[in-house]
Amino acid sequence: MSSGVSDGAQPAHPQPAHPQPAHPVPDEPTESARGHYLVGLDLVGRKVVVVGGGSVAQRRLPNLIASGADVHVVALDPTPAVESTPGITVYRRTYQDGDLDGAWYVMACTDDPGVNAQVVADAEARHTYCVRADDARFGTAVTPASGRHRDLQFGVLAGGDHRQSAALRAAIGRALADGSLTVADDVPHPPGVALVGGGPGDPDLITVRGQKLLQQADVVVADRLAPPQLLAELGPQVEIVDAAKVPYGRAMKQEAINAVLVDRAAAGKFVVRLKGGDPYVYGRGFEEVQACVEAGVPVTVVPGITSPIAAPAAAGIPVTHRGVTHEVVIASGHVPPGHPDSLVDWDAVARLRGTLVLMMAVERIDAFADALLAGGKPADTPVAMIENGSLPSQRILRSDLAGAAGTAAEQGLRPPAILVIGEVAGFTDLAP
Repeated sequence: MSSGVSDGAQPAHPQPAHPQPAHPVPDEPTESARGHYLVGLDLVGRKVVVVGGGSVAQRRLPNLIASGADVHVVALDPTPAVESTPGITVYRRTYQDGDLDGAWYVMACTDDPGVNAQVVADAEARHTYCVRADDARFGTAVTPASGRHRDLQFGVLAGGDHRQSAALRAAIGRALADGSLTVADDVPHPPGVALVGGGPGDPDLITVRGQKLLQQADVVVADRLAPPQLLAELGPQVEIVDAAKVPYGRAMKQEAINAVLVDRAAAGKFVVRLKGGDPYVYGRGFEEVQACVEAGVPVTVVPGITSPIAAPAAAGIPVTHRGVTHEVVIASGHVPPGHPDSLVDWDAVARLRGTLVLMMAVERIDAFADALLAGGKPADTPVAMIENGSLPSQRILRSDLAGAAGTAAEQGLRPPAILVIGEVAGFTDLAP
């Protein structure tokens, strides 16, 4: 969208003529416009005007807001994303003379070249630097393709060639991430412990923040379900502690895991506790937070993409769907129905009409099916069993509630696996 003409739509009323620029806009960029002086601007509390409210403005706003600028957007028809951006002032109208008064920095981001040219001219008359988004050569400033690594920020300019600068920015980011480009060893790293959710299995599904912290780790305490490819990318100087909990097999006791986190952090190491899924979804993450807090160790929690949502999604199954289910219940299969330690009201769960997602239930599918059937869940309720969700080895078994245990046994279902029970489990249109 733009302030003068909104993405091709004509304004609802005639537009006022713009005054002539104080300095004529050249037909070709001057020589000085081809070379730029890189500088970092302190915009905290200072007025920045963005003229235009479309996709270009939308991309520029986050960095402006993060810089602490007082952002004013002038746009005839801003996109919903722009208009609802917190921390900015939006004027729903065309650009007017005087809109740049008091501005320290200006961005002309409309889809009307005439309006953009006028904004540049008005800014130049006020000795205010202005970016022209549609043709960077004609502005008095350009926006670099910027990136971050640890506490460092870098920018790339390519004479207004946005594709080239973005490509180089991406190459620098990759090189910093894989260690082929290094920074000084004295760059400070975060203190203490970070609990990082690694996602459902595919290494690409870790969050950006989680990956950044992992790259800074001195010690990584890793679960069995943490994506192993992420560990393979770590340098040889990183200590990796195997905290695997094999179902019905060997397991590192939780107390020992807590002790490792606290001891390594107390020794001045930055420790990443890398978990599969999300740290707080059956990951005992809060127990580890408590142990760190009690020991006076700073701790950060980085949420992860959780497998009871992501594994069905990777299998083409939405856990909610309009008109089909209004609730999702995620239950642990660690203990069977009727066990003294069970906290689940299985009769109540059986009466629900929505989606039930069972985790850690492979060895007891028959017990859970029997409990749900006894509670009134129809025998023909669809069931999808997803093994190794999001990984190349992902496998989907389909059955109904009455036959789920038999199907799992016949097909050799093995953990890690997610069980989806409900109408959505019968969806097959998007299944791999």
